[in-house]
Amino acid sequence: MNAVRKNARQLAARIDASTPAHRDRAVDGLRALALLAVPLGHWMLGGFRLDADGLHNASPLATFGALAPVSWVLQMLGIFFLVGGYASVLSYGRRASTTAAWLGGRLARLGRPVLGVSAVWAVLLAVLSALGVPGDTLRTGSTLVIQPLWFVGVYTVVTALTPVCVTLARRLGGWAALPLLVSVAAVDFLRYGPFGEAMPSWLSVVNVLPGWLFAYQLGVSWGEGRIGKRGARLLLVGGGVLFAVLLLVFHYPASMVGVPGETRTNSHPPSLLVVALAAAQSGAAIMLRDRLGRLLRNPLLWAPVVVVNLSAMTILCWHQTAMLAAAVPASLAGAGGTTVAGLTTAPDTVGWILARAAWLPVFAGLLVLIARYARRFEAPWRAGTRAANARRALAGLLAAGFAVFALGLA
Repeated sequence: MNAVRKNARQLAARIDASTPAHRDRAVDGLRALALLAVPLGHWMLGGFRLDADGLHNASPLATFGALAPVSWVLQMLGIFFLVGGYASVLSYGRRASTTAAWLGGRLARLGRPVLGVSAVWAVLLAVLSALGVPGDTLRTGSTLVIQPLWFVGVYTVVTALTPVCVTLARRLGGWAALPLLVSVAAVDFLRYGPFGEAMPSWLSVVNVLPGWLFAYQLGVSWGEGRIGKRGARLLLVGGGVLFAVLLLVFHYPASMVGVPGETRTNSHPPSLLVVALAAAQSGAAIMLRDRLGRLLRNPLLWAPVVVVNLSAMTILCWHQTAMLAAAVPASLAGAGGTTVAGLTTAPDTVGWILARAAWLPVFAGLLVLIARYARRFEAPWRAGTRAANARRALAGLLAAGFAVFALGLA
């Protein structure tokens, strides 16, 4: 045990020593926290129901509405977009090439892992079907894998708008995000106000871009030095008050994630409640930045942050696969009526919550194992030979096929 601790300290010291002095450890720490909240939220707030046809999605929130505040903590995409905007504006300012080349490089880093997981799942569907896995299980798995990838698509569009966000931040400072909040509020009023029944169903899609661009714009303004402690306090208090009013007065759904059977959701697309939470979280993050930066001077705390950040897209793209790697075999073993607590049992008891918590280390271990091989999808592509280009074309076709199949289930 002492040898393990010694090796861990030595590794952490090497990582710490290799970190550039200009690296903003607080921002990396916030990104790592937001990244880890994604799998933890999906693993704890999502579950399965097993019947004769296979696995089906279920959620403990359908039974335990009191768990909704947990989703307020685990819904940290606002923080992710905030630090994304902050990091992008710094990178944009240091770019040595054209804006188009800068955007191309950043978008390629987002696209490679998505292409990889989609192509692999296209092959997995065929293999698992041949092995006798029920069609409902395959559909459930495909839906779970494709759902987190919406984030990458939105983040791609938001990143492409970085030059516009920089211009607005330099002119308006932190107030550049206010029109985005107003836009989401207006759409929510049209959807849920007195004329809601007359509104077309597609209207909600209008909120997708401004709803997530809000926190990104705040991050750009922060990176431009236009949001300080005073602005952070305004975001924290204003966001918190708006959040409470929307819940208590306007009766927005309390859960920040979708609940099966509920007709109204906050996250797909984002509602004003999501924006309010993002504002409060952003204010808290900006206020805690210096304290977090000092804390992460500790090599043992800094090393895990580095590892998580280096595997960011792998975590986002593959964490649902890690859960399915445990659940699908368990569902096949349960074809004769045997179920596994916290894995293939319905999430409608306190016992399920405790059992699911016990499964978290297993899911994490499977994700680490998968990441050992999947991280290669984050690596830059080498200069294309004919064979390499053929492999990429095949991967693209497989990924497109899987996307069409999975999106057709939504």
